[in-house]
Amino acid sequence: MTPETFSSWQVWAFLSAVFAALTAIFAKVGVEGINSDLATLIRTVVVLITLSAILFATGQFTQSGPISARSWLFLLLSGLGTGASWICYFRALKLGPATLVAPIDKLSVVLVALFGAVFLGERPSAYGWVGIALISAGAVLIAVKG
Repeated sequence: MTPETFSSWQVWAFLSAVFAALTAIFAKVGVEGINSDLATLIRTVVVLITLSAILFATGQFTQSGPISARSWLFLLLSGLGTGASWICYFRALKLGPATLVAPIDKLSVVLVALFGAVFLGERPSAYGWVGIALISAGAVLIAVKG
């Protein structure tokens, strides 16, 4: 792999999908026998420690300038959304099989497309909307026929 490979958003998005898949499998096993909220807390602490170590090790913990109030607000809202998502995800994994929970969770892809169009003015192509519809249909088929 070349250095340019790691500046590609597609590579990072694919790696995100791989790690999200592993997260579902590891979390399903890890949540057995403990409260799902405690499992979420443990996961959150691990994420916090790991990311802090990466930022310190790479010298990225310093800020190049002030962070605007708007950035703080939306990062706070994003953090609250992440926390709520993780709590719901772990509770779903506690109650159901990972092979059914994960596809429903991935309906977030569909919701991002819809919210992006409504709130950000993003306009997926016709092929993009077909793909979004197929993701929706696939998640529903897996959940209903699972």
